[in-house]
Amino acid sequence: MVTKKKAVYKRILLKLSGEALLGKQSSGVDPEVANFIAEEIKSLADLKVQICIVIGGGNIFRGLEASSKGMDRTSADYMGMLATVINSLALQSALEMRGIPTRVQSSIEMREIAEPFIQRKAIRHLEKGRIVIFAGGTGNPYFTTDTAASLRAMEINADVIMKATKVDGVYDSDPVKNKKAVMYKSISYIDVLTKNLKVMDATAISLCRDNNLPIVVFNMQKKGNIRRTICGEKIGTYVGG
Repeated sequence: MVTKKKAVYKRILLKLSGEALLGKQSSGVDPEVANFIAEEIKSLADLKVQICIVIGGGNIFRGLEASSKGMDRTSADYMGMLATVINSLALQSALEMRGIPTRVQSSIEMREIAEPFIQRKAIRHLEKGRIVIFAGGTGNPYFTTDTAASLRAMEINADVIMKATKVDGVYDSDPVKNKKAVMYKSISYIDVLTKNLKVMDATAISLCRDNNLPIVVFNMQKKGNIRRTICGEKIGTYVGG
């Protein structure tokens, strides 16, 4: 008799990059990719895991890049935050088409399309089995969606941040450019910072370190990886103390 695997985490925060929604497009949201992500999340239903999500906006607008070309940084960052709202609504639509109750909470008030972020309400949604997507970053310029993910994960008492990427984990160099790059199975917060590894930005890593919140970096593009990771299989890279 085969024993069904159980989740090793009760509550997770899934961090997705905006670029993850591009697919084969040059910009915007590829519905096929949004549907794939929704199907992967739907596959977790029997595990009874509470899931919240933070999505970047880089597939639509990158504030830091625009500011480097002369745009006011504060305005550029707010535009990037609005891009995360578009992505959040796209993913919400894909999830709800599959019967998965989902709420978008935005740090920038826009009541017609999203709830304002309220910590206690977000936790209540999770307890009722709803997925919560946090949009709008932290609501402040100069902070990335990586930092927003770390902050929200701590506010809702997540057990882990699951950082979805296009590669298998954290490498000592860019695996796309260097075929001999070595992947770490586990690595400390300090080593991520001192080696300047591009897992998440330094502020996000420091927040996780200070609050002992682990990060699992894994390849979201491989079907079933998110389920295997949640069930404790040694996939990707574990970042911790």
